[in-house]
Amino acid sequence: MLLPKLPPWPLPVLALPAAGLLLWRGWRWPAAFVLGAALAALHASHALSIQLSPALERTDLEVSGRIVGLPVHEPRRTRFEFRVEHSDARHEVLRGRLLRLSWYDDDPVAPEALRAGQRWRFAARVRAPRGLRNPGGFDGEKHALARRIAANGYVRDPARAQRLTAASGLDAWRETMSARIAVGVPSPTARFVRALALGDTRGLDDADWSLLRANGLTHLIAISGFHVGLVAGFAALLAAALWWLLPGLGRRFPRPVAAAMAGFGGAAVYAAAAGFALPTVRTLLMIAVVAAMRTWRRRFQPAATLAIAAIAILLVDPLSVLSAGFWLSFSGVAWLLWCLPGYERRPLRGFLSAQAVATVGLLPLGVALFGQASLAGPVANLVAVPWWSLVVVPLSLAGTGLEAVHAGAGTWAWRWAAYCFDLSWPLFEWLGASPLAVRWLPESRWFALPMALLGAFWLLLPRGVPARPLALLLWLPLLLPARNLPGAGEVELHVLDVGQGLAVVVRTAGHTLLYDMGPAVRDGYDAGERAVVPALRALGVSRLDRAVVSHADNDHVGGLEAVAREYRVVAPFAPAGADVRMARPCVAGEGWRWDGVGFRFLHPTPHFPYLRNEASCVLRIETRHGAALLTGDIGEVIERGLVRRAADALRAEVVLVAHHGSGASSDPGFVAATAARHAIVSTGFGNRFGHPKPAVLDRWQVAGAEVHDTALAGALQVRIGGDGVDVNARRATQPRLWDAEARRLAARAGR
Repeated sequence: MLLPKLPPWPLPVLALPAAGLLLWRGWRWPAAFVLGAALAALHASHALSIQLSPALERTDLEVSGRIVGLPVHEPRRTRFEFRVEHSDARHEVLRGRLLRLSWYDDDPVAPEALRAGQRWRFAARVRAPRGLRNPGGFDGEKHALARRIAANGYVRDPARAQRLTAASGLDAWRETMSARIAVGVPSPTARFVRALALGDTRGLDDADWSLLRANGLTHLIAISGFHVGLVAGFAALLAAALWWLLPGLGRRFPRPVAAAMAGFGGAAVYAAAAGFALPTVRTLLMIAVVAAMRTWRRRFQPAATLAIAAIAILLVDPLSVLSAGFWLSFSGVAWLLWCLPGYERRPLRGFLSAQAVATVGLLPLGVALFGQASLAGPVANLVAVPWWSLVVVPLSLAGTGLEAVHAGAGTWAWRWAAYCFDLSWPLFEWLGASPLAVRWLPESRWFALPMALLGAFWLLLPRGVPARPLALLLWLPLLLPARNLPGAGEVELHVLDVGQGLAVVVRTAGHTLLYDMGPAVRDGYDAGERAVVPALRALGVSRLDRAVVSHADNDHVGGLEAVAREYRVVAPFAPAGADVRMARPCVAGEGWRWDGVGFRFLHPTPHFPYLRNEASCVLRIETRHGAALLTGDIGEVIERGLVRRAADALRAEVVLVAHHGSGASSDPGFVAATAARHAIVSTGFGNRFGHPKPAVLDRWQVAGAEVHDTALAGALQVRIGGDGVDVNARRATQPRLWDAEARRLAARAGR
């Protein structure tokens, strides 16, 4: 999975018999390595091959199939996953594939008709999975690969959609039970009972998840592997107690085997209630391995059992290695087996020791995978693990089991679960608001994680080992990574990949400026929340010294509110007359200087009326090594005015192409006046405006500029310093085998 691209498919196919030959010769480790690599490559190749072909994008597909999972209802859309059963003759290739769709409707009642387990027929507009590529951002393309998502899209003309059958199946039962909890528990806490009983986290909002992250409790709030293990253990104890009460059963069926099978059965039922989510499936496979060994009367050491469980999971789905939960689950158990191998006669001491080992051992992985660490986590888990897992979860499950037998029988248990949950929640709210809350850490280099894991190993060695505190030095590259800030008189720009919009982070040696914040649209996408804030955290930005809103169009200012929630944005610059709260006007001629770098507005002029795009704040950033020009969405008229009024100030090595490369911008005289070496375009892939226009790109290229487009390259890092101008594209510097753009270019080259 670390390869920049997949090897040709015949290579992993040939590797399978090669692995058998190595095993026959007795070379087990090389055989395992070759077999694992071949299986992973074949699974990845298949997952990528089932993704939608570019030839089928932007066409309406007539499909019928079943809604899988629980639909997520939002104010003007419903998001759901759809398993295609039939499609029109032209698109039979979609049969059996999984689509992630949205049902848009201005009538808020209509999408509520979508239920888990229903079968529908409708037309859909879909395209292959494609995500944004930013520092610290969510990798949607990797997620789609791991989930085998074939395409994303939306339902066309919902009024013509036909429901073929009513809701049925396991997911329909889960949704029914979730609705009963919502009705039976007259408290907002019902959303947590639904999550713990059924894995239904649809009721949790961003504030809930933020608080859970601050306390390090996200692993407990939905059905987790730990809870599946508890249910399996409880079922095994019940079976053992029954065999103890009725000794005659032992003559028909041995008690250890019965307990093992009961444990597996209980785990399977609980995993089914969670919709067989990936964390529960992993734990279910582990329990299946243990149950099988008990049934076969085989005795294995715990470490060997863990290894067999990992092998079983990787044989079933090698792409599990793309999941953070895979590494956290197995690493957590491995640390506990290594550090606490014996039975602890004092349960409280054993519990505290396990918490300490898990905290130290998993901290490096948590930082590397999520870019954060919660100092409140160990304290919060000391309360949440026993209280939620031994009180709240059993009550939630008891209510669900009783409700499955008779409607209304489980309400009392659900209400008690909500009451017990409410007893603990104020503590976590206090911890989440305390200085111990989550800390975001910058992106680190590749070697930081291995060094930190070595440091954790050193720290967890027995007490007699000397100089254990020195192990903390090995954590420094991960916890305090080099930020690679520009030197004095240098500047660095990060043009973020925010879709059809704009957001630029400008850094000097000691200051940070944010120019625009990307779009926020009604369907729930907020670039400020999903791209800008994670990028600022990954870059190690702790404060914003200044912000500029080029103009008040949504694709430039939409993310401001999300950014302001995380960073203090005081009186951003914006054009006079723009509807930006607490803004101060940007006026041509005004500027400031930071760390040997000059900032100056070139537009709008004093008393210029607010004309939306034409009133955009044009900012010149000048160093002794070169200059950059940020142009917002100005058009040709304003560009020609700048050429007449301030031609000398337009010369810049790097220019942000105005208005996303629209045909109404990039006047030939303006392009020539800049004499740019690099032209940056911020667009969304396949946007409906057709930006950037081919004629505009040709104009910049003919003038001698190299054009870079965020839609194709991902986030762009531009540094103007003593070594000249350096431009790095995120997709090029961090290639991934699931990269949609790389595969699209390869397919075009093949044609």
